[in-house]
Amino acid sequence: MSDNKKVIIGMSGGVDSAVAAWLLKRDGYSVTGLFMHNWEEDGECPAADDWRDVRATCDRLGIDCYSVNFAKEYMDGVFEYFLREYRAYRTPNPDVLCNHVVKFGAFRDYCMSLGAAHIATGHYCARRGDMLLRAADANKDQTYFLNQVKTEQLDNVLFPLGALTKPEVRAIAAELGLSVAQKKDSTGVCFIGERKFKRFLSEFLPAQQGDITDASGNVVGRHDGLMYYTLGQRRGLGIGGVRGETGRWFVLRKDVKNNRLIVSCGDERELYSRELVGEGLNIIGAFDMPAALRCTAKTRYRQPDQAATLYANADGTFRMVFDEPQRAITPGQYAVVYLGERCLGGGIINAA
Repeated sequence: MSDNKKVIIGMSGGVDSAVAAWLLKRDGYSVTGLFMHNWEEDGECPAADDWRDVRATCDRLGIDCYSVNFAKEYMDGVFEYFLREYRAYRTPNPDVLCNHVVKFGAFRDYCMSLGAAHIATGHYCARRGDMLLRAADANKDQTYFLNQVKTEQLDNVLFPLGALTKPEVRAIAAELGLSVAQKKDSTGVCFIGERKFKRFLSEFLPAQQGDITDASGNVVGRHDGLMYYTLGQRRGLGIGGVRGETGRWFVLRKDVKNNRLIVSCGDERELYSRELVGEGLNIIGAFDMPAALRCTAKTRYRQPDQAATLYANADGTFRMVFDEPQRAITPGQYAVVYLGERCLGGGIINAA
């Protein structure tokens, strides 16, 4: 078989990468599965179960599989960033950085060193030339999480699931008799696992309790630490029914200087903004950026596309103006830019 048909696919233990591996083999590639072990801890992270599922899948498909440890790369490049952002009372998205640093960084480099002509993943997205494109399944499209991947990191990358929907993927897995056909999708961040977020974060960062106040300064409760809350959050505030209010309380902002969580009730107009500023704008593929780019954008994963104008600077800083006000634009998250089916890239939000 031609060396050009050698592909190493990242196997997670889930149904998506399993079916992606089979599709590659069906299409004549020489396929090897590689499981990434990204977190070192006993008991909490389900890596052992996932590695078992990878071995079972690869045995069923008749392909070789191996495990490689990228825990140091993950710790240095992703987890330290995660903690640094929370120390700054921002809300990070480590999955975005994991793709850039580990999956399309350390993993890709390792596969190339083994002589692979291609790498592949089970992401729901597609690639045409140097452009990153949305998946056919709009509900599962993962281009948002790939917005920081560099153009050169996509060289020789295959995305076998780009034209399939999730139900189609599960149906294929069932037809193949794969044990992961109905395996539940993983959610959240790997290193947190099944633990409560507050408990996990408190193991690494000391929290300082303080007052919860309304916008007028009236104390309505106590918070467990500003880092545990995000803008627009409604659940977990523990202040329902205070002062006879009938609406839902939500986080309005954080007063870091005075360690106060500012909340409001009912009217959410103060949460909405039409503009944001950010940095680290990453453009995927060749593109001549105009002074003002009409586009659509998302400031969170599940958000429908929002019409906007992007003003980008040569140093990677940018300003985005939306046609309509947006709820709870959150520092630390990403503004991701789209031109039709193309994901142009994105950058980190600094302020609304």
